[in-house]
Amino acid sequence: MNILLISTYELGRQPFGLASPAAWLRSRGHQVVSLDLTRESLSEDAVSKAALISFYVPMHTATRLAAGLLPKVRELNPYAHLCFYGLYAPVNEEYLRSLGVRTVLGGEFEEGLVSLASRLQQGTLNGDGSSNGNAKQREPVISLARQKFVVPDRAGMAKLESYARLILPGGEQRITGSTEATRGCKHLCRHCPIVPVYNGAFRVVEREVVLQDIRQQVAAGAQHMTFGDPDFLNGPSHSIAIVEAMHREFPDLTYDVTIKIEHLRKHDALLAKLRDTLCLLVTSAVESADDAVLEKFDKGHTRADFLAVAARFRKLGMTLVPTFVPFTPWTTLDGYLDLLEVIAEQGLCENVAPIQLAIRLLIPAGSRLLELAEVRAMVGTFDSAALVFPWKHGDARVDALAREISQLVQRGESLRFSRTEIFKHILRTARAAAGKKDTAGNLQLVAEPGTPIPHLDEPWYCCAEPTELQVVSIGKMSEPVSKADQFV
Repeated sequence: MNILLISTYELGRQPFGLASPAAWLRSRGHQVVSLDLTRESLSEDAVSKAALISFYVPMHTATRLAAGLLPKVRELNPYAHLCFYGLYAPVNEEYLRSLGVRTVLGGEFEEGLVSLASRLQQGTLNGDGSSNGNAKQREPVISLARQKFVVPDRAGMAKLESYARLILPGGEQRITGSTEATRGCKHLCRHCPIVPVYNGAFRVVEREVVLQDIRQQVAAGAQHMTFGDPDFLNGPSHSIAIVEAMHREFPDLTYDVTIKIEHLRKHDALLAKLRDTLCLLVTSAVESADDAVLEKFDKGHTRADFLAVAARFRKLGMTLVPTFVPFTPWTTLDGYLDLLEVIAEQGLCENVAPIQLAIRLLIPAGSRLLELAEVRAMVGTFDSAALVFPWKHGDARVDALAREISQLVQRGESLRFSRTEIFKHILRTARAAAGKKDTAGNLQLVAEPGTPIPHLDEPWYCCAEPTELQVVSIGKMSEPVSKADQFV
């Protein structure tokens, strides 16, 4: 049977969420086409031939883009069975079914896709809705089954060199691959989109499967690997064993991971092992420097924990990449300014992608934030088109500042300003919004940019979505314009 797997957005990575199910489906004899629409065009031929068209939706942005494609896909092929799978599929099930999506799969989705394909092929469920095609799907909408993974099949996908690259100090670029050692997360942060699906569970991908995936990507040119795990130390023994084996086999291969501040504190003894196996950067969702906000988010760490981790990374000579959700219903003008000052005092201006200072909290369907009575009271009716519960800040000046910072970040990146240069403009803007008198001395705490840190050329963000304007700045930057143009 002809099956089309489509990814619309996954942070500049070659999608594991296409390669993994492709391997499962091809092993059952299906003809699978995998399309990543961030790197290639929608193939009308592949759409028209497919009996099953499945959209991979690991993120809010990916879901909105995929939903927007449905009229075109249905026009090209009115008979294909439509499926959405991934983290954002089950929490948006009602909306997706209203658009004609027949199967929704979340959590460990590979077995569900195989089951669905088998039933379609056997004629027990028809894509045109005849027979029992309108019946409730048999596959669980959310599966937390302990699957036995197979090596992802990346055949036919866009080349690795077309994806995000690691940029080293001095300008050297490294072709970057990506894989996953674990899925889900053992934690229950209120703002996190993983929680409504996994609810504190996580699953491991077998060690040899991960290593085989790394081997095939190194053979395809990868010089650096990104581990896409929500938290690389959810299973510390498993993950450390993988990077140690990877380093023995590929001693020059660098990598990056994502780890909670809480785990960086708890597993401090493992940090040197990460460094010594060539982990070049560790992304961590700090989210806020305000303990009250961190408590609302149920993050499991404090401001003091963040500062301790930053100090520890400096001592070890490692690169910490903090990410933030700076604009929340509890953000104040002074609080935002305090966050900027903390970043500057910690010498992290180059470590923080400017987009991180413009992100506004997203409240999707199923969010644990809705457990809080104050959040339920402040949100509007669920917006099906935007896939969020809209909210407005009680202080209109904060929302105005968020819009201004968003525009400033977009303009600064288009001008190819350094992260520190953009940061200084953000700091001036925030001081003005807070009614602070600006003098040259106010910026003395911001060091002049030194050697840039290693970084991926498509910024990372987590558990929140940029505004429509910010989405423009997430992808690879367009050609620079003259720096003679000034910020507005």
